[in-house]
Amino acid sequence: MNNRVLDPIDRNSEILFGLFMVLTFTGTLSVASAGPKEVRAMLIAAIGCNIAWGLVDGVMFMLRRIVGRARQAMLWRRVVSSQQPEEAHGLIAQEIGPLSDALGRQDFERTRQWMLAQPAHVAPARVLKRKDVVGGLGVFLLVFLSTFPPTLPFLFFSDLRTAMRASAAIAIVMLFLCGYEWGRYAGTPPWRAALLMVVLGVTIELIVIALGG
Repeated sequence: MNNRVLDPIDRNSEILFGLFMVLTFTGTLSVASAGPKEVRAMLIAAIGCNIAWGLVDGVMFMLRRIVGRARQAMLWRRVVSSQQPEEAHGLIAQEIGPLSDALGRQDFERTRQWMLAQPAHVAPARVLKRKDVVGGLGVFLLVFLSTFPPTLPFLFFSDLRTAMRASAAIAIVMLFLCGYEWGRYAGTPPWRAALLMVVLGVTIELIVIALGG
C-alpha cells in the first residue's frame, strides 16, 4: 500500500512553484543599478512571498483533500442507494476512469455488491485528518524551502554578477532534478523529461518576468 501523503507530482509541483516565485524576484535585479539595499529588499520580498504562498498552498491542499473525500462519500451513497444496477455501474466506472474500459458487467456488479455489504461508516469521512495536516505542512515547507537554494549565492558572493550566475545555475539544476523525477514517475526517459523541464521552466520564467510578474 502506498502511504505517501504527497506523490512526486505534488512534491515537484510545489518545489517548482516556489522556485518560479523566487526567480521572479532574482531575475529582475539589475547588475548595473542594484546595490546591497536592493539585494536585501529582494531577499526579504522573496522569502515573505514564499511564506505567504506556502501557507495558501498548504491550506488549499487540505481543502482539496476534504472536498475529494466528500465527493467520494457522495458517489458511495449514490451507488449504495441506487435501485438500478446499471446506474451504479456507471457511477463506479466514472470514479475508476479510463481503467473501467477493461472491466465487464460482472466486475462492476461484484464491486457494487461489495459496497452494499460494507458498514455505513466505511464511506470516506468529510473531516480533516492527520494526513491532510501533514500534507499541508509538507506543501508549505516545500514552497518555503525552495526559496533558499537560488537566494544563497546573494549571501555568499559580494559581486552581484557572480551571485546572479550562481543563482541561475542552481535554478537550472533544480529544474533538471524535478524534471528527472517526473520522468521516472511517468515512465518516460528521465533525461529527456529533465531537459524539457529546464527549457520549459526557463521559458515560463522569462514570460513571467516580461509580464512584470
